[in-house]
Amino acid sequence: MRYLVTGHTGFKGAWLSLWLLQQGHEVHGLSLDPEPGSLFEVAAIAPELTSDSRVDIRNADDVHRVMRGVSPDIVIHMAAQPLVRESYRNPRWTMETNVMGTMNVLEASQATDSIQAQLIITTDKVYRNVNQVAGYAEGDSLGGDDPYSASKAMADILTQSWVTSFGGPPTAIARAGNVIGGGDVSKDRLFPDIVSALIQNRAPQLRYPQAVRPWQHVLDCLHGYLTLIDSLLSAPSPNATCSTWNFGPDSTSFVPVGDVTTLASRFWGEHVAWECTGDPEFHEANLLALDASKATELLGWRNQLTFESAVEWTIKWFQDVESGSDPLSVTMGQIESFQAMQ
Repeated sequence: MRYLVTGHTGFKGAWLSLWLLQQGHEVHGLSLDPEPGSLFEVAAIAPELTSDSRVDIRNADDVHRVMRGVSPDIVIHMAAQPLVRESYRNPRWTMETNVMGTMNVLEASQATDSIQAQLIITTDKVYRNVNQVAGYAEGDSLGGDDPYSASKAMADILTQSWVTSFGGPPTAIARAGNVIGGGDVSKDRLFPDIVSALIQNRAPQLRYPQAVRPWQHVLDCLHGYLTLIDSLLSAPSPNATCSTWNFGPDSTSFVPVGDVTTLASRFWGEHVAWECTGDPEFHEANLLALDASKATELLGWRNQLTFESAVEWTIKWFQDVESGSDPLSVTMGQIESFQAMQ
């Protein structure tokens, strides 16, 4: 299969590109340049791709040009401004990237006859968060108090409206969040901050240690995406509506940030106490969880890694690379180990 992955230089995009390559697929990418020191860069993924287009998703003409040139069988749209705190600093860029960028992909894919299936990635933060203990299900109301969450809810609604109004290839939306794994270097994310602190033998600084999140390893999340793609491909005919799917762990993985940090330090081999920096500068949700029973019941998908295993695999990746192991080999080794569990 010929895949076009937008956002392929990002954290999840790099892992996904390597997994697709390992499966023997032809992979094309459309994205901005990678962050310095990112998995995409340190694992030297670019030469492995059939094409590597450095395009701003906000530029409709460039998106159309790449889509025409690739003529993909499958589109997975992951390109986004993915950070809540950055969305406060740059709300216009966030909205243009996440909303209009998604529209550019939908418009280009509609004009591309080769596409057999399309997956739009949003986030768990599309739901109107009322701090409910039970996980949010696909039919719950969408919303967003911060610019990032609002922009992704807009992209989610836009996708559903677009497909209903204009048709196109079989399309689904995947919602997930708080994905962890080796190679993440994004600012304002927990594990890059933890690992940086542990390498420097200093206490990790936490903005909001009591915040509860549904922690999930990147490979479990991507396994959900690929399972959903298989379901779209097996559909007898293009759908007139867009299905929505949650991919998140069960309640045993709903763990406060402080406890996650303590466990990560233990797996690193240190017992460094974290420190609280005080109230966060911007609003951050205290509790956010997903109900993924639909994916479990209808797709047969479920997490393969427990919460503790997800943290252990993440720390092990960083430790191996820090000790001099080849990042590409470490990453591919974890992909192969994960596949052996299925």
